[in-house]
Amino acid sequence: MFDLGEADLGGRMLGCGDGPASFNAELSAQGHSVVSVDPLYSVSAAAIERRIETTFGQVMDQMRRNQADFVWTHVPSIEELGRRRMAAMRRFIADYPRGKTENRYLEASLPELPFDNGAFDLALSSHLLFLYSEQLDLDFHLRALQEMLRVATEVRVFPLLQLGGEASPHVERIVDAFGSRRAVATVETVAYEFQKGGNRMLRLRRMQAA
Repeated sequence: MFDLGEADLGGRMLGCGDGPASFNAELSAQGHSVVSVDPLYSVSAAAIERRIETTFGQVMDQMRRNQADFVWTHVPSIEELGRRRMAAMRRFIADYPRGKTENRYLEASLPELPFDNGAFDLALSSHLLFLYSEQLDLDFHLRALQEMLRVATEVRVFPLLQLGGEASPHVERIVDAFGSRRAVATVETVAYEFQKGGNRMLRLRRMQAA
């Protein structure tokens, strides 16, 4: 979904709003440098696991009701989706205590991040910005993306759809706004599509000083 290559994986990566995902665990196990931030990381592994057990069935029931809104290519069925998601969350739970001690999982949230300017090469955010366009207004998106670009040389956000599958009204305004902020903003098609029409990401790159 982020069109990551070997050069990207070799840099310092930041995940914003990562939640109970296995991205950090999997890449850290391969020796890559990843830090994840989320307000969820204020609680224990046991508390997160209880929350997963409580909500997982509800989430999957909702997926069954709305399965016509998705492309079943990368994931062949609802059952396989449930298996993969649960496996990823279990891998996260297993890694979480160690990751906390190594400062790979930090309690923080956009639009303010506890890092120095340029602390990372690449900042990523999936299924947070743009997805919640009705709940998070344009100003929040601008501040959040500006903050990500402050701490990282490049920012990538996926997908660009809001809840319900419609294109987020913020995307075009974001691209226009960052054109005047010494940044290059582009919308790019990626190879991954699960939510119908959700195969585009936003890429922001800081312009080099003259």
